[in-house]
Amino acid sequence: MMHDSDQPRLPRVVLFDMDGTLTRPLLDFPKIKAEMGIGNRPILETLAKMPDIDRRRAEAVLHRHEDHAAEHSTLNPGCRELLEWLESVGTRVALVTRNSRRSTDTVMRKHALPFDVMVTRDDCVFKPDPAPLRLACERLRVATDQAWMVGDGSHDVQAGLAAGIRTVWISHGRERDFDETPWRVARDLIEFHAMLRACERSRRPSV
Repeated sequence: MMHDSDQPRLPRVVLFDMDGTLTRPLLDFPKIKAEMGIGNRPILETLAKMPDIDRRRAEAVLHRHEDHAAEHSTLNPGCRELLEWLESVGTRVALVTRNSRRSTDTVMRKHALPFDVMVTRDDCVFKPDPAPLRLACERLRVATDQAWMVGDGSHDVQAGLAAGIRTVWISHGRERDFDETPWRVARDLIEFHAMLRACERSRRPSV
């Protein structure tokens, strides 16, 4: 869904969220929170404030659920085709996720995904803070205005806007339930791929 008349150039880098964006969502967050005993509070933000002994117990619960989700993960439709096409046009890809490095590595190995850079919650502060997005751009040696952020959650949009990065929200047909307005909206990865192809076609020289 385009919101302005100017067709943008293809980005040099696309930053992707993982759960719900590249892979089908398997994490049962209400169940995880119940087992951790944190009510309806956000998981990572609550963990950061816990005393050490309570945090270790709660983290063990989270890791168990993340590991299971990673081992049983499946790619969303169009994911592999999109990543192969981005490689063919010279656009690099990075993964920026709130997941652990351990579970992220499992997903990458299971599906043989070709990411140039991965930034997880073990690397720095996590989304919605813009720091992991900026770190991914820094590692790829590109400016933030040459990158796009793609994700299905409010944290992705909030982090992208805070980092000054063009941000595409993958809606999966949902109504937006957060205040921030993404730069673009795509229903799924297939529609996002079509968006990128339109950018690429618009920049070809006329015959």
